[in-house]
This record gives sequence, structure tokens and C-alpha cells, in this order.
Amino acid sequence: MLPIPYQTIDWSKVKVTTHPGELGTAYWRTIDHGGLRVRMVEYSPGYKADHWCELGHIIFCIKGELISELADGTSHVLKENMSYLVSDQMSKHKSSTKEGALLFIVDGEFLDTKA
Repeated sequence: MLPIPYQTIDWSKVKVTTHPGELGTAYWRTIDHGGLRVRMVEYSPGYKADHWCELGHIIFCIKGELISELADGTSHVLKENMSYLVSDQMSKHKSSTKEGALLFIVDGEFLDTKA
């Protein structure tokens, strides 16, 4: 674990950045800890990512449902109070949602800012 001093985060005060998908928009609130990225991400209803992601994440679904399509043709639904974990380069995945979703995501900082 990186050396991060104790702190609390009021997510309502973290700046929102918008990331358009193929359809819909992802709204990110991001805290950067020098190599560790902690985010609260909200997907609009009908969101569909515009790319395949090969980066690792730890994701917790707070609200709504997230559909993760994998490159092998399978898909998985992440519902409220569910998580998924994946390491870098382990499983290409693409996210979408029908009704919208609110996620808590921990991952590394990457050159690909779409993930």
C-alpha cells in the first residue's frame, strides 16, 4: 500500500470531470494518490463505453447495475453491493448500463484516461 495519511473524503466536494462514451456519459470524481487512483464514477442511463479496457480495477457497485462485456463473449452484471476485481492485461472488458450506475473504483493511474 502506498503511504497515504489518514483522511476523509467528501465526494460531493470533489470536482466532476465528464467522459463521453459511445453512448451516454461517465461522470468521474477522482482523488489521486501518486500512482493510486480512487474514483466515484456515475454512468448515465444508456451508457456504453467507447473502448475495450485492459486495465486492472477494484469496483464496487453502490447503485444501479453495470454490465461488463468481456472479449471472450461473456458478460456479467454487477448489481448493488457487488464487486469485481481484475488485474492489468487479464481480461479485456467494456462497460455499459441500461438504467445508470454509481461505482466506487480503485485502480492505478494510467495513460489511458478513458478506463
